[in-house]
Amino acid sequence: MGKRRRVESDDDFSQDESDSDYRSSVKKRKPAPRKQLATVAEPSSAEYSNDHSKSQHVISNADEICDALLRWYSGAHATRGMPWRKEYDPNLGQEERAQRAYEVLVSELMLQQTQVATVIPYFKSWMSKFPTIYDLAAATIDDVNAMWKGLGYYKRASRLLSGSQIAVEKFKGLLPDNARDLETHIPGVGRYTAGAVCSIAYGERVPVVDGNVHRLLSRLLALHASPKAATTLNILWAAATALVQTENSGKSQESDDSMVRNRYPGDINQALIELGSTVCKVRAPDCERCPLQSQCAAYQSESVPLQQDIEDLCTLCDPRSERGVTVYPMKAERKKPRVETDLVNVMEWRSKSDPENRQFLLVRRPSEGLLAGLYEFPTEANISGTLSDARIVEILQAQLSTLFQSPIRVPRSTEKEQSDASYTIIEIQLAGDVVHVFSHIRKTYRVQWVIIEGGDEPPEAAMPQRPSRGREKARMWTSLNEVSLSNVGKSTTKIWDQVKTLWE
Repeated sequence: MGKRRRVESDDDFSQDESDSDYRSSVKKRKPAPRKQLATVAEPSSAEYSNDHSKSQHVISNADEICDALLRWYSGAHATRGMPWRKEYDPNLGQEERAQRAYEVLVSELMLQQTQVATVIPYFKSWMSKFPTIYDLAAATIDDVNAMWKGLGYYKRASRLLSGSQIAVEKFKGLLPDNARDLETHIPGVGRYTAGAVCSIAYGERVPVVDGNVHRLLSRLLALHASPKAATTLNILWAAATALVQTENSGKSQESDDSMVRNRYPGDINQALIELGSTVCKVRAPDCERCPLQSQCAAYQSESVPLQQDIEDLCTLCDPRSERGVTVYPMKAERKKPRVETDLVNVMEWRSKSDPENRQFLLVRRPSEGLLAGLYEFPTEANISGTLSDARIVEILQAQLSTLFQSPIRVPRSTEKEQSDASYTIIEIQLAGDVVHVFSHIRKTYRVQWVIIEGGDEPPEAAMPQRPSRGREKARMWTSLNEVSLSNVGKSTTKIWDQVKTLWE
């Protein structure tokens, strides 16, 4: 729907698990100069007090706003060529609406923290591979991750898979047609996604508040309060609700624009998101082009002082040290990502009889959490304390005993070497550190290359994993040329690129 910020991270994304998390549309580039009401910095001691009424934060002219919004959206909705955006047809049957719901759900999860231009080819490929929810439900996690590779936040893909399986098993392949049930029963669907899917596909009059709408409504209402506080969110959701529940009025029925006449809830919600994404931007809002300029309290209050009722003054907003539209919404304090160190053993088995046969061990991560279901090299996560040589060998020994049936001799091991070991580590070479920043974790991967020799085949896994639906091998040996083609995250790709420098 709207334009999203592309975050160079591939960790699990949990934004829509709660009502207080919204998508961001920040794009890290210098904004082009636009004609707008500029933010004017004042001396640090100056503050603008909250001399406005509480009623300023309530939508009182929903009809007027909706008409202006939809009139603008009528000419803007097809501009960016999004294949998931289609005109609402109230005459569709139940199955056809459910198919639209599936398409919208896929697009919404893809668009979380990802730009529209990036998502379009992924969406087309996905719908070609999994055209219906039944096709997706029959897939494996490897099938899904392969189609998702490069989008990041792989937990979204695993949730789409599990959600499709629930829809097929419990709802006859039809996603629930109301936001409450959709949010309750389908994994990864929070209030925003449920509202988007059900308003667009099913015509339910439920609101949406993502990062774009949060910003737009904060400016429309000139709301300068903690952006994640419950009171702030309640005000914004109430405003979005007031707009989406504004049905046809006598005046709108006279419009020559069918979108204005119909006031479909999906159009209202998509118009809010599109306006926030393309016009009411974070750093460079194009106020002169905004169809809601005359209704925008942030814009109007800077040029024309509003008359206030002293008995109804707002006590929610924090004082401002600057003026202008871009001071809204109030900036949230960002938490620094926690710092962790992982030890990564890139294990290679070499055949004595065929030196060209080089195999590398990949291990599947758990189905939930960070990088869910992806493959990685054997890793000891979040190590505390100093990584001495002795400790590194100790960790390696523990990994080997867990991973393989056959004993493997480890140089410098403090354990008694087993005389019947048919495999031996012939070399351990440090590959250096690789840093990868997730949205909430800064990882330093201490990487080493471990070369194993012995036998005619690579060591077998210690305990074959019990098969489960949608999952394949928990551990696998992969040839040198196929490692980069496997379902791995960006952090593992960076580790692989680092290790390859040792022999290339």
